[in-house]
Amino acid sequence: MKQLDVLEQLFEANRNEENAVQMEKYLKDHFPFFGIKTPLRRELTKQFFRETGILKEPFQHEFVLELWGKNEREFQAVALDYISYYKKKLGKADLSLMETLITTKSWWDTIDMLAQHGVGKIAMDSPEVIPETIEGWAYGESMWLRRTAILFQLKYKEKTDENLLYRYIVENAGSKEFFIQKAIGWALREYSKTNAASVSKFIEENSLPNLSVREGSKYLGK
Repeated sequence: MKQLDVLEQLFEANRNEENAVQMEKYLKDHFPFFGIKTPLRRELTKQFFRETGILKEPFQHEFVLELWGKNEREFQAVALDYISYYKKKLGKADLSLMETLITTKSWWDTIDMLAQHGVGKIAMDSPEVIPETIEGWAYGESMWLRRTAILFQLKYKEKTDENLLYRYIVENAGSKEFFIQKAIGWALREYSKTNAASVSKFIEENSLPNLSVREGSKYLGK
């Protein structure tokens, strides 16, 4: 039996149509669901990892892409769990996989993890990928890659390259996309925990969407 068949059987045995309707509605009906809520899904995923022993093997792009190709959203959630397990071992050679995942079956629930823990980890260890690749994302046509470029430093704290962050924000400040405006606010809010004065000055001196300002200012003055 293929490894994914094991996982599919576990998920099918725990399908919940009532939950599925609500979960699909939460993600604006972009993806079908088995209806397995996060706590149970994580238990089933651990069981799958344990029974197959897949976590004892090297990181497999093909396995991630197989999960990404499945219909139900729970499969993509397992892919994120799998990537998270190997996070410390991710390197420059994995960036192209991250880009494929970011631009396929795209929605905030996958992009935000991939931006912070996938791309963020790779860029921290191999900063040359920023001018080589991420720079193009920030100025490119894909809204999700632009969101990723804004968010990949989210957990960098004092290691944040604020000039880079601010440049990417200014480049995207004119966007009408909710997910871009929200990302700008989120990035500013998170960085304000490290350098509130800098963020406050940046907000004052630049024309930003109201949503971004509101989100980015949440911790300022407290």
